Order: sequence, then C-alpha cells, then structure tokens
Amino acid sequence: MKLLELIEKLKKSNIQESVNLRISQFKETGSQPINKIFSELCFCILTANSSAERCISVQNKVNTGFLELTKEHLIQALKKNSCRFHTKRASYILEARQHLKELTNIISQDSQKAREWLVKNIKGIGYKESSHFLRNIGHQNLAIIDFHIIDLLVKHNLTEKPKTLTKKEYFKLEDTLRTIATNTQLSLAELDLYLWYMETGKVLK
Repeated sequence: MKLLELIEKLKKSNIQESVNLRISQFKETGSQPINKIFSELCFCILTANSSAERCISVQNKVNTGFLELTKEHLIQALKKNSCRFHTKRASYILEARQHLKELTNIISQDSQKAREWLVKNIKGIGYKESSHFLRNIGHQNLAIIDFHIIDLLVKHNLTEKPKTLTKKEYFKLEDTLRTIATNTQLSLAELDLYLWYMETGKVLK
C-alpha cells in the first residue's frame, strides 16, 4: 500500500483523535509561562541520540531543575535518571539559560527564522531538535527528520538514504514531507505524528 493511502487510512481510524489531542497539547504548551517552554527546549536538547520516552521520563522528574539546579546538581539529576551524555547535556542546558529572555520573542517569530536562531544560538540543537522544540510549542510547518522518518521515506521509494544529514539534505527531505502533507491535507506537525505512529505504534511528543 502506498504511503498516502496508509496515512489516509490512519486519518479515518481512532489514531486521528490521539493526533488531534497531541496537537492541541502542543498549542497549550506554547501558551504557558517561559519556564514551561524552557523545559520543552531542554527535553529536545536531551533527545539527540536518545529515545523520546526516556527523555519524557527525565523531563518529568527533573522538572523545574532545568532552570534552578546548579551545574553539578543538574549533572547528578540527569545521571540519576539514566540520561545519556549527562555532563555535556547539563552544560548545554546551563548555556541555554542565558537566552531565556530572548526565547519569548524568538518563539513568536516566523517558524523558519526561529529555527535558524535556535540552531545558531543554542548548543546541542540542530535542525531536527529545533524543529521538534518548535512543533512541541505549537508551530505547525516544520518537519522533524530522524532515521525513523528517513527509513519510512526510503521504504516507499520517496528518497534515497543520505550519507549524512546536511542542512541542504534536511531541507530537501522537508520539501518531500511538505508535499506529502499537502496531498493528505495535514500540517507537517500532524504528518509527523502519523508517520511516527506508523514506525513505532505510538503517538508521543
């Protein structure tokens, strides 16, 4: 079955309700105080080369500690909760705190501009992680491209597997996904959740 047909089938199933709920939660997160939004940024810093489920658990347990803990205490909190690369990630989070005041203005900008700023200014954040963060606070038109998504596109002969995911390659794959989103009358945010479900059987953030 072609990818578009599979997506349309899911849109008519009970998965649609889970996707719609998750999208509404993202929008709600984006309206929260900046400390809540910063926690979401930290979650996305943690997700590089790690599972979303593990990072959700870490985020819930560390909670306000992303903003309040000293570097050493944050390292220990991340380590205690089985966070990979806890020392480096704690450093990234402490540096990200310095941009807290700017963040409120940045996230209200055009999605593309906001993503470029994040990639340039927040250590540990690339195009995938910055897209993930912005999607999780309500932005709708960015693609979150990881090996799950690439493998799915390769499986359906929609792309060739790139040797490295450069900026140029990321944008090329994003255009492919944008075409799929248009053809299925979905936002890129919604499409990602359907594709993620197809690969993992779950609708996470």
